[in-house]
Amino acid sequence: MSLLTERQTEELQKSILEYLHANNFVEAFNALKTESGIDYTPDPKTKYAGLLEKKWTSVIRLQKKIMDLENRNAALQEELSLSPAKRAALQTDWVPRAPAAYVLKGHRGQILKVAFHPTFNLLASASEDATVKIWDWETGEFERTLKGHTRGVNDLAFDSKGNLLVTCSSDLFIKIWDVQNEWKNTKTFAGHDHTISSVRFMPGDQQIVSASRDQTIRIFDVASTHLVRTITGHTDWVRCVDPSEDGRLIASCSNDQTARIIDPLSGETKTELRGHQHTIEVVVFAPIVAYAAIRELAGLPQTDRSSRPGAYVATGARDMTIKLWDTQTGQMLRTLQGHDNWVRALVFHPSGKFLLSACDDKTIRVWELSTGRCVKKVDAHGHFINCMAWGPQAATDPTKTNGASGSGKAEPEKFVNVVATGSVDQTIKIWLP
Repeated sequence: MSLLTERQTEELQKSILEYLHANNFVEAFNALKTESGIDYTPDPKTKYAGLLEKKWTSVIRLQKKIMDLENRNAALQEELSLSPAKRAALQTDWVPRAPAAYVLKGHRGQILKVAFHPTFNLLASASEDATVKIWDWETGEFERTLKGHTRGVNDLAFDSKGNLLVTCSSDLFIKIWDVQNEWKNTKTFAGHDHTISSVRFMPGDQQIVSASRDQTIRIFDVASTHLVRTITGHTDWVRCVDPSEDGRLIASCSNDQTARIIDPLSGETKTELRGHQHTIEVVVFAPIVAYAAIRELAGLPQTDRSSRPGAYVATGARDMTIKLWDTQTGQMLRTLQGHDNWVRALVFHPSGKFLLSACDDKTIRVWELSTGRCVKKVDAHGHFINCMAWGPQAATDPTKTNGASGSGKAEPEKFVNVVATGSVDQTIKIWLP
């Protein structure tokens, strides 16, 4: 059974006939012509003349090229495995360093928030220009713009699987975009009476929680878009909201200079955190992997109690300080000083060793949690930095963490070493090893 089509067979036979004729193999020529039954008169002007020789030499040339490429590839792989970038990518304690790998431009207003997709190499950015843009952070390429909000988009977040993106805006609406269906805006939630400054999916992705200038925190059901609960307590603009890893607590912070730890089921404030002298811009729960370092910093015993999610939070404020708190007692554990402007964003390093902060002094600072020292300062943008995010991280199961000793180790492959920052200078920067 021939692997060639009829046309290919005919071309091959005619090429062979041309070759035999050109080289005066008369008997072979006649024998092939008779057996194949092809009626063909050799002609040096046809495309079959010299075709066999041409194909033959090109195959040999290609084989040589393939061998050369394979050797080159092997050499490069070896070189790469020893390169500093490769080593840095594998480091569990990598932190951003200048210069940034990419500067993403395209927004016409300041960048208010950035969020990494949990599985794809995508970054979403929210801007005062009322749009959301999607970028490929690995290549620095722009992917698409999401339009729908009519005023600045203040916050955005992906659900745990990356199927949905939620955004909130000064236009008083929260929108959900379907990532798998061409990023269509599939749901819109009304329900706040003023600018919505923060929004997150609750663990389990069934509900979203939002914070607003109307002084409330609200929880909505994603499927029905119904308002489930309105939580009051703050006496001024609620700037930021963050659910704990198990969803049993919500942390919020406000212009009223307090942060609160709230039970999302009852809406009751469990703890009020007082100590900042100005508006608190950001609050984040510490991951379990950071507990050992925080306890060392605060001189706390390494007790079993603190292996539950939501035990500690960090806050950043306009009083230029960062504070670490025990959420159960409300005790302030440590104040980190060094920035000389409003602290706008906080991110815990996935290894649990560091806390990263971004500030209106245009820098990123890296704080060693076990000592409270600032171990690195990066001059990051030409204007105030509004937001910062760390790349995709595998969701840890709180029940499986070796929390008794507080040593739940993040595996190197569980997180990606990439950081994004967004600024009033209308750019997003991608920081890579």
